[in-house]
Amino acid sequence: MLCELKISNLALIESLHLDLCESGGNGLVVMTGETGAGKSIMLRAIHLLTGGRGTAEWIRNGEVNCTVEALFEIAPGNKLLRTILEEQGVESEDSLVMKRVLNRNGRSRMYINGSPVTAKMASELAINLLNVASQHDHQQLLQPHLHLDFIDTMGGIWPQRKEFDKLFLNWQEQRNALEQLRQQEREKEQRKDFLQYQLQEIRDIAPEPGEDEGLSEERKKLKSAETLILISRKSHRLLANSLMDGLTQIRKDMAQVAELDHDAEELAAELASFNYQAEDFVSRLRDYRDSLVNDPYRLETVNERLNELQGLKRKYGNSLEDIIAYAQEAETELQQIENLDKAVVDCEAVVFQLEKDLCTQAGLLSERRKETAGKLEKAMARELASLAFNQSALEVRFGEHEGGVGSLRQGGSDRVEFFFSANPGEPPRPLVKVASGGELSRLMLAFKCLLAKKDMVETVIFDEVDAGIGGEAAEAVARKIQELAGHHQVFCITHLPQIAARGATHFLVEKGVEEGRTQSSIQLLDPDQRLDEVSRMLAGESVSEQTKAWAEELLAKGKSVL
Repeated sequence: MLCELKISNLALIESLHLDLCESGGNGLVVMTGETGAGKSIMLRAIHLLTGGRGTAEWIRNGEVNCTVEALFEIAPGNKLLRTILEEQGVESEDSLVMKRVLNRNGRSRMYINGSPVTAKMASELAINLLNVASQHDHQQLLQPHLHLDFIDTMGGIWPQRKEFDKLFLNWQEQRNALEQLRQQEREKEQRKDFLQYQLQEIRDIAPEPGEDEGLSEERKKLKSAETLILISRKSHRLLANSLMDGLTQIRKDMAQVAELDHDAEELAAELASFNYQAEDFVSRLRDYRDSLVNDPYRLETVNERLNELQGLKRKYGNSLEDIIAYAQEAETELQQIENLDKAVVDCEAVVFQLEKDLCTQAGLLSERRKETAGKLEKAMARELASLAFNQSALEVRFGEHEGGVGSLRQGGSDRVEFFFSANPGEPPRPLVKVASGGELSRLMLAFKCLLAKKDMVETVIFDEVDAGIGGEAAEAVARKIQELAGHHQVFCITHLPQIAARGATHFLVEKGVEEGRTQSSIQLLDPDQRLDEVSRMLAGESVSEQTKAWAEELLAKGKSVL
């Protein structure tokens, strides 16, 4: 049950705090006011709390963000809601606080019991907390493709339907895989020859990882072989002759110095070490010089090998590693082609079994839907009778289908449409062709009442569902909403005095100017103020004593059935 609602900086509302529990808002809570006063802002706040999209335009001018916060009491028997909270890692308590902060930069944050959550999580929770019925919801009744959703909701068939849809998507994937296998089978010989040719080309050249890099370095060396030989010979001659002779003489002289002066021993030892190191350099430089070969034939061989490897790169990958990987993939695909016949047979068996399971589940779905449709027709007859539809009839008609796989789609094989007759003696016709706006509003109200009796949602919000309704129908709608409030918390935004008079709690939404700025405010009405407001709803500005008497009668009637 919705206990408290706080709003700040949302559209025309600067600050608002509704304490519905303190005001006794556990039955029918009505909200009235002139058109444009700001009643719809309340629904906008609920929309934000339930994870709906919001825009920066909703934020009060001059403010950086807006905040909406609500406190709900969780019924002890609502195990589903507690399970959802536990699955989302939110501590389950007897109360639940939902908070939404919308920033001007378009970003928003959502919290549940102080823990940040996603909008999707908030939406899943909201489904089990409250149900919102707006004046435009009845348009859903004009869309036959949504009628099946009504049936599945009324019958609690959605879990079974979701299992069917899961199986249906699996069947589609397997069927697509089978078609691909069959296409491969039709093309397998051509593909097999092509892969064998590619694989043989790679095997003949037999590239090795990193081979091209080593050959590139060797080619560079071979192309510069004459220069390298000339420079290395010159360097060896300089180092091995005059430089080494001088270093050897220095080593001997310093050894004699060290014998005469102990302070020079360390220097003599280092020079001796340097002399031996130079001898090692001479040896290594000689080996390098002798290893150099000016071999034009080897250069030609290297160039040819590099050209072969480059040719493979152009066809199969940017590196030799890519080419080797491609060859491995080609071998795997060739093996698959060899086993393609068996794969087709196996996949056909899977698809066939899935089709059998789908047809079975579709049949079970149809049985439950037809059973639900019969119950729905009887329940709607009772609900419509209480809404001033005398001898009206709502029929659920199932479209014919051939059966089998050809009739399957997501949701099953059924095609459902509602037919309606508002007058005795008139045959039912498609709802879209016969129902007026007021009739659709009452039909949707009847559906909402039936759903409210089934689910665990404690709070039902009606946003001007009385559109297009007057006279006896208005009185009937008022009775029905008050009846629903007997076992639910019902929040009703209305322009009908018949509904307003039956509220256990009555709020008035007004728009005014404070300090040069337009603001919407909400006021809890006392009995005298309620009389004035219901009188205004009846006669506008032309309130007379007769109008007040009528308003008193409506309020007394509403009070007598509480």
